[in-house]
Amino acid sequence: MRRKISLKPITLLLFIVTFVTYSQEEHGHADSGSDKKSEVKAYIQHHLKDSYDFNLFSWTTDSGEEKHFGFSLPVILWDGGLKVFSSSKFHHGETVAEVDGNYYKNYHGKIYKTDAEGTINYDAEHHATNEKPLDFSITKNVTMIMMVFAIMFFMFSRMAKSYKKNNGMPKGMGRFLEPIVLYVRDEIAKPNIGEKYYKRYMSYLLTVFFFVWIVNLFGLTPIGMNVTNNIAVTLCLALITYIITTFSGNKNYWKHIFWMPGVPVPMKIILAPIELLGTIIKPFALMIRLYANITAGHVVLMSIIGMVFLFQNWLGSGLSFMLAFVLAILELLVAALQAYIFTVLSALYFGMAVEEHDHH
Repeated sequence: MRRKISLKPITLLLFIVTFVTYSQEEHGHADSGSDKKSEVKAYIQHHLKDSYDFNLFSWTTDSGEEKHFGFSLPVILWDGGLKVFSSSKFHHGETVAEVDGNYYKNYHGKIYKTDAEGTINYDAEHHATNEKPLDFSITKNVTMIMMVFAIMFFMFSRMAKSYKKNNGMPKGMGRFLEPIVLYVRDEIAKPNIGEKYYKRYMSYLLTVFFFVWIVNLFGLTPIGMNVTNNIAVTLCLALITYIITTFSGNKNYWKHIFWMPGVPVPMKIILAPIELLGTIIKPFALMIRLYANITAGHVVLMSIIGMVFLFQNWLGSGLSFMLAFVLAILELLVAALQAYIFTVLSALYFGMAVEEHDHH
């Protein structure tokens, strides 16, 4: 009996992409394609970076001039004194900012002290060696964090007022938030921490869940505010979890780290440093998991969107658009999933810290 040969969807997709790319090169589009690849790569890198201005979108005029639509943010530096000025002085990194006789340049997303010409010195590995002042600027990510906290304060204050006005019954915003709050309480806090101690951690668990979820959703918008793509943000979140876990630990928690019951003494001496290191590795894993998953998702999504501009025909652009659309839907799930995972693991660490052991 003769068998039919069927290509799997991924194989068919790779065949079509290869065919489209080969057709473009055959028609002499290789050079323009390489230029567009560089532009797409630069755009992805720019999308992932923090910035000193809130740039919503930009375009290039027919004369080659680049226009930006957005607003500037305050730059706050400490360089022999406090220096405060608007990021518009950098003109999107194209000019040097002069403040009180000092010159500063925004070079690859960092501010360096320089001269009037904007000279940047390099070492043997082509790293900038110019002096960097202490930077306390309000960047786009910081602005986004403030916006999210304002949104959360508005949502939960409205929810509290609805409970007060309706004798404990949710209304309006409360109807949307109550099932999520109850889910965090009943499915995350209680099972992992226990009935006795879960209430003391609910405020933090709810805060971190909604914060991570909302900033992840904003990261999927064209504005490009990728807060959890910044490892400093995920480090701070993981550090807060570590501090709460450390100071919540009871005597049983520390006993199982430094002097495990029921284990031979030589093994206790060997295992104690490992267990102590584990208390640091756990929040480190929290930090890397959130940062890596969000960054990878943005890179893949932006790369597929960039393929729309690389392919010069309707077939390749159409496939890229469909892939980007499907992946964007998946990223909506990932945004909530990462918030859930971070909250669950934090609750699990808190539960381990306050767990009471009975040894007979």
